[in-house]
Amino acid sequence: MKEGIHPNYREVVFHDLSNDFKFITRSTIQTKETINFEGKEYPLVKIEVSAESHPFYTGKHKIVDTAGRVEKFRQKFGNRGSKTQAAG
Repeated sequence: MKEGIHPNYREVVFHDLSNDFKFITRSTIQTKETINFEGKEYPLVKIEVSAESHPFYTGKHKIVDTAGRVEKFRQKFGNRGSKTQAAG
């Protein structure tokens, strides 16, 4: 391998902010933050979702109120461009 052209491949701590889960893996991601994890200093990457918190892997689905969003959209834009309005 040529020297000086490859990114720094090192151990990094990923922190799932939704459930405070941390895990170590190797990555080339550049970070500004560090964390002391298990007695050693590692670069820190904060993430929103990991396998520990994703509904597909945990089996816990969150119910999102989409009806409220649709109603808010219809109040704002009415039925302009609606396929149901054109058909009816």
